[in-house]
Amino acid sequence: MSVSDRELLQRSASGDRAAFDAFVERHGADVFRYARWVAGDETDAEDVLQQTFLDAWNAAGDARAENGARAWLVSIARRNALRVSSRRGAAREQSLEELGELAGFGDPEHTPERVARAAEQRGLVEDALAALEPEEREILVLRDVEELPGASVAELLGLSLAAQKSRLHRARLRLAAQLRRHCGLEQQA
Repeated sequence: MSVSDRELLQRSASGDRAAFDAFVERHGADVFRYARWVAGDETDAEDVLQQTFLDAWNAAGDARAENGARAWLVSIARRNALRVSSRRGAAREQSLEELGELAGFGDPEHTPERVARAAEQRGLVEDALAALEPEEREILVLRDVEELPGASVAELLGLSLAAQKSRLHRARLRLAAQLRRHCGLEQQA
């Protein structure tokens, strides 16, 4: 019988290192994957991972793990990833029209589906994601990779559901634009 996250955290709060090691073993790969996408860099992701589990160890007695610890760990990892990404400068804001144009909307030769297939064939999706701003990568990973519901993502990011949808749409457009650029399908200015 598997021990619940809640029980592992309660035992960890009492100083049981083996229980915490089991907790890290259970969730480490998922937290690292999330941190890698959000931080955009292996080294930064490792730092986020370490800090996340250090914070989890220190807060084990106060953990919100009624339905498993995944959302709780993601919120800790997110805080740590934001600290790492705050070292980077802010990107220039682009209009939705400009992003749609860059993504190729309305271009019959290079539909988003063709662009996505070409990118997948060339193995460039990771490169395109890595080129996004951390906030864009984060919302795409939470919704499209981790498949968290929109309401959960909105709560985690401190956004209204409408703002979460808008940010997700903008991030998807920017990803499509990056995929076009990496595939050599961008429009010539």
